Amino acid sequence: MKTICLYFEIHQPIHLKRYRFFDIGTDHYYYDDYENERVISELFEKSYKPALQTMLDMIAENGKAFKVAFSISGVSLELIEQYAPEMLDLLGRLAATGCVEFLAEPYSHGLSSLGNVDNFIAETKRQAKKIKQLFGQSPKVFRNSSLIYDDEIGAMVADMGFKGVMVEGAKHILGWKSPHYIYSCAQDSRLSLILRDYKLSDDIGLRFNDASWSEYPLMADKWLSWIAGLPEGENVVGIMMELAALGYYQPLGSHILDFLRALPQLAGKMGIQFATPSEVLAKNKPVSPLEVIYPVSWNDEERDTSSMLGNGMQREAFNKLYDENIVGRILASRDRRIQQDWDRLQATDNFRFMTTKNNGMGTNRGIYDSEYDAFTNYMNILGDFLKRVKDMFPDSVENDELNSLYTQIANMGEELNVKDNEISRLRARLKKLGSEEEAPAPKEEAPKAEKKPTPKKAPAKKAEAKTKPAAKKTPAKKVEPKKKAEPKAKPATKKEPAKKK
Repeated sequence: MKTICLYFEIHQPIHLKRYRFFDIGTDHYYYDDYENERVISELFEKSYKPALQTMLDMIAENGKAFKVAFSISGVSLELIEQYAPEMLDLLGRLAATGCVEFLAEPYSHGLSSLGNVDNFIAETKRQAKKIKQLFGQSPKVFRNSSLIYDDEIGAMVADMGFKGVMVEGAKHILGWKSPHYIYSCAQDSRLSLILRDYKLSDDIGLRFNDASWSEYPLMADKWLSWIAGLPEGENVVGIMMELAALGYYQPLGSHILDFLRALPQLAGKMGIQFATPSEVLAKNKPVSPLEVIYPVSWNDEERDTSSMLGNGMQREAFNKLYDENIVGRILASRDRRIQQDWDRLQATDNFRFMTTKNNGMGTNRGIYDSEYDAFTNYMNILGDFLKRVKDMFPDSVENDELNSLYTQIANMGEELNVKDNEISRLRARLKKLGSEEEAPAPKEEAPKAEKKPTPKKAPAKKAEAKTKPAAKKTPAKKVEPKKKAEPKAKPATKKEPAKKK
């Protein structure tokens, strides 16, 4: 049965402000609060709110016939909590339906999977923990920033315990293969790959409102017919896009939400179902490993990382940001402000603003006039940030010491959990053993309880017991007069000290 795995990314960068070279060392606040509030508020009203409400209505109308998945970067959650808290309520209501799955991704929506393994693991765990706190789900499927993936990243994701990962179904990694099957990671078969059908996804996310497109206007039944017409056996269709495509990139006036609302009922009639990523992996086994030697992403026609790391400016910023000594210092720090700035500076958007590529669609550079303007502003901010980190951990501290400190702190939580579990196990064992030994214990104490009424005679009896083996010898003769004197007259024993005097 044909299955649509529908997934939406929710991410918006924290916009940086104009930052001059002379601000380095004096101004440690890097953000344009007005622009950040304006963008997230506009997105919420034009896209997020109507789209999420439509999905709630679709689930109410169709029950479990409609399923969807989301991933939300940590930095975007911070923006939403601050400027659009109503959105958290909508997402919480969706989570409560049982028809929505939340995925894990790097907290910063950054390039840490290519820059630093320790940081990549740490921020992925932080984002998963935040998802659990907000929506009550522990993510089982991973989605990297901009769908960046290669075999080494897959192995790291598998080691973190994830069952699957979302991957761009680029032609240069598939060759003759179809994106409509489940594959496994070439370096770790425990991890399954769900591939994105970029054509069917971009038909909605990019071309839906393009009047010059040959398939315009795109109707729900036409789009579903393309899926129904896929060859037999090609049963998994990964549809992945930004949530902002619904109502923002493709305006509400284009009736894109009406298109979405019509999908479940029409799909049912055509024998097509919706499923979450975890459900897809539970029902479909990998057909073969898929080798991805070089990183792929869902950006541009090349489907690689060239839009983020394709020129010298981007690579210089990347190398300074992920310098091993700097990352070690940051991860060893528990300074909340340093951590927040670190998350926001890693976002992939900061690197895309510096691209010199001409993709034919124009590049949104935010506040910047050119790629060189974006690079200069970012490097000024990065220079101040790195100075703060070095001031916190002076160069006099040896790198080995920093690495040791970081390792200790990073593993502290896991070690404590292991120790707590071991202590709990030992306590339960001791309690069980104690309950088994309690039965004979009262029998040993019973005789002692009988002797308590005659404490004075008890010592005499003990003395007898000790001296019985030698009663016939000389010590017995010395003890016998005392035993005879005691029963005749106890007062005499009191006078004895007087006679000795």
